Amino acid sequence: MNGSSPLQIGVLGAGHLGRIHMQQWLQVEGVQVVGFHDPHPEKCAAIEKEFGLRPLGSVDAVLEACQALDIVTPTTTHYDLARRAMELGRDLFIEKPVTNTVLEGQALLALAQEHGRIVQVGHVERFNPAFTAARPALKDPMFIETHRLAQFDPRGTDVSVVLDLMIHDIDIVLSVVDSPVADIHASGVAVVSDTPDIANARISFANGCVANLTASRISLKKMRKSRFFQRDAYISVDMLEKKTEIVRMHAMEGAVDPFAIVLDLGAKGKRAIAFDRPDVQPVNAIREELQAFAHAVRARTVPPVPLTDGLRALEVAHRVLEQLGGDKPK
Repeated sequence: MNGSSPLQIGVLGAGHLGRIHMQQWLQVEGVQVVGFHDPHPEKCAAIEKEFGLRPLGSVDAVLEACQALDIVTPTTTHYDLARRAMELGRDLFIEKPVTNTVLEGQALLALAQEHGRIVQVGHVERFNPAFTAARPALKDPMFIETHRLAQFDPRGTDVSVVLDLMIHDIDIVLSVVDSPVADIHASGVAVVSDTPDIANARISFANGCVANLTASRISLKKMRKSRFFQRDAYISVDMLEKKTEIVRMHAMEGAVDPFAIVLDLGAKGKRAIAFDRPDVQPVNAIREELQAFAHAVRARTVPPVPLTDGLRALEVAHRVLEQLGGDKPK
């Protein structure tokens, strides 16, 4: 690929998230959106009017025009579109969940390896500035608690809350716990739709770490908080308010600061408590993930959220769904 020429991006899907992607692609340096497609003419007309981007008449037309493809369509369409793109030699950005079933995800991974394609999955919270600020402090957490609560939106009720919301936190947890999943227990209930609207999952890892995840799409207020507990530290990440707090405990040395918070642990001595609030940069996480994908395509390097990570999150999500009594993994 000529490093001086813009990367030719095509976009499939002009819905709510597809519109945001196209808006952000226009802010990514060294990229040209060569066209997009959506089966709904009114959505295409709105995007063309707002951004001046060119709607193309078919999926094939977008595939022909682009070097890399951004798939922002319903999850049930991901596998077929991705397969067609990879067979034509296109690299892919695919929104989460990466595919509808685990079998489709496994087949997609085999295709990516066969065709030498770069694939990044849209787990956008990896790029949330509150999480990236906390990431250097996360070292072998042993207990994790997450709450992802959303107000009701009929747009997302075609899938379970596990694949709609909880999968974000599943991916975050898997990215910081370097150990295989040992066991999963989950419960949930459908309140206003035909699939669970609120769910809780307890994921145990082989190294002893436990993650307790709660997701709801019928809450009165929004919340996206994660708390990580590890040896001598507690890290709180508010992904909605973009705030991070790190509380560390360290051994006392020398004279005690009269203003310090001190824990007296008896025979284990005294420990001082230190509070740190890392600087959280005001970045757009979607733009950051798209920029990272463009860089990976140009450099032919593994992207920050590769297909293997997206597949692993999907596998765990389906194990949670199996515990809930539906959508058995395939």
